[in-house]
Amino acid sequence: MSDQPACELCAASGGLPVHRTLDWRVVRVADAAFPAFYRVIWNTHVAEFSDLDTSRRRACIEAVAAVEQALRQSLAPTKINLASLGNVVPHLHWHVIARFAWDSHFPQPVWGKAQRSVEPAAEARLPLALATLDTRVAAALHELSPAVRG
Repeated sequence: MSDQPACELCAASGGLPVHRTLDWRVVRVADAAFPAFYRVIWNTHVAEFSDLDTSRRRACIEAVAAVEQALRQSLAPTKINLASLGNVVPHLHWHVIARFAWDSHFPQPVWGKAQRSVEPAAEARLPLALATLDTRVAAALHELSPAVRG
């Protein structure tokens, strides 16, 4: 028996599934304060980006860029935050988060201290429904080359 706790990103999807390939998947994180928060998750358990070979690193970062571009085109956010921390879950995943000057934490990180209350709720402030946004993110990922899609 291993001393390591079970990996939650191996055991579960990690969010609402949006798109999946053999190598990676994209999910939307259920976070009311940050409704346009996506994760690109590598499907096999690797801890670090450099654990991937060159072609798989390219596939991973192209997926991250496609999610970022879809969010930029669909929402015109103030900024996109990208993060690959893995301190709590040592399974390779990238956070892709659309940020707005009005959001509760801006300009602080989403994991930092709230700066303000947001009314109406963050999701209501988005220019389109989350289901439509998910469809646009999935379409951007589907347009990636077959080599990148895995």
